[in-house]
Amino acid sequence: MTAKPTVATLGIDLDAQTWERSGPGAGAIEVAFVHEPALAGGDWVLMRVAADPAGRVLVFDRHEWDCFLDGARKGEFDSTAG
Repeated sequence: MTAKPTVATLGIDLDAQTWERSGPGAGAIEVAFVHEPALAGGDWVLMRVAADPAGRVLVFDRHEWDCFLDGARKGEFDSTAG
């Protein structure tokens, strides 16, 4: 098993991304869609907490992101929203 890539290992410039915000407030998340054919895999989805843009950034490949969205649409996470 190989480790998931990080923003640093992929060489992604966070400041150059267009971030989409989930809503107002410190608890909002931001998501950026990176399409860069020169990067391994080419398509990446980045997620971070809006109140801490310099903090941890999660990196998902397109397949992982599509699976997450599919699960959310099907209500797989509803019990955790409690």
